[in-house]
Amino acid sequence: MRDAQLSGRWSVSTSSALWVAWVVCALFALPMLDGVGYLAAVAISALGLSLLTGRRERGLRPVDRRSLLTIAGMYVGVLALMRLAFVGFTTERVAGLFLSFAAALLLGVAGPVVVTAWVERRPLADLGLGLQNWRPTVVLAVLFGGVQFSLTLWGYDLPAPVDWVPLLMMALTVGVFESVFFRGYVQNRLGEQFGQRVGVAGAAVLYGLYHVGYGMGSEEIAFLTGLGVVYAVAFALTRNLLVLWPLLTPLGSFYANLGAGDIQLPWASIAGFGDVLGVMLVVLWLAHRHLRRHTEPERAAVRAADRPAEADRKR
Repeated sequence: MRDAQLSGRWSVSTSSALWVAWVVCALFALPMLDGVGYLAAVAISALGLSLLTGRRERGLRPVDRRSLLTIAGMYVGVLALMRLAFVGFTTERVAGLFLSFAAALLLGVAGPVVVTAWVERRPLADLGLGLQNWRPTVVLAVLFGGVQFSLTLWGYDLPAPVDWVPLLMMALTVGVFESVFFRGYVQNRLGEQFGQRVGVAGAAVLYGLYHVGYGMGSEEIAFLTGLGVVYAVAFALTRNLLVLWPLLTPLGSFYANLGAGDIQLPWASIAGFGDVLGVMLVVLWLAHRHLRRHTEPERAAVRAADRPAEADRKR
């Protein structure tokens, strides 16, 4: 029996190590492959490794149509606001662009948090928020972030601060939205109903397609879908969003915007993105407070029920 348990632990450990190595290799492949080629390489290799290491998933939740409709509704709302910002208003009407963009980011964070905490009364850990699995999360965050940095910003000559500090602030803010919405919410909800493969694939496809809102073409969307698979797998390793943010995903976004050179933001935009990030944090704090307030009576009842039994043991 002990040998079987030990074998099981080793198999899980080996599987995790293989997936960590896969994420690292997929990141190193970023400068080598473009568009459809990157998507094909990532998708085929991930599917093969999942068939090699995967086990039959048990304990899946029944299909929840209301949950799926909620995901679809939020996704359409985010995509519509993004499209309005970058294709409708464009940079010719900056105020409209920023307000629509900010609304999309806030919907993508506040929506899942409100549904999870107030409607479903589930812990924020179900969105990947918290300190669960923090030790492996920190190790993998530094590893993946270090690989991303070495491929992008190592030795990069940064321009004047006004040309990159606002872009960094935008990358951090957008990174919170993408992590919470696509990985914490979409991937987790699909995964718990249909299995982890569907969760990873669904989150990656929706992540890639949402860039239609930015006005991107099919080649860029294919590449970003492949990158979405990498980010989804990285998140699945620990189920903690800190494995992605604030290092891995913001670094990639920051470098891409910096290299493109087609986004020029004034210093004042730092305050704008700071306000959006601040509202996100307030929503998270309110959700944490709400859940704590409603779970404390239950904990008190459990402690009260345990006291007689503890007193009997002491006697």
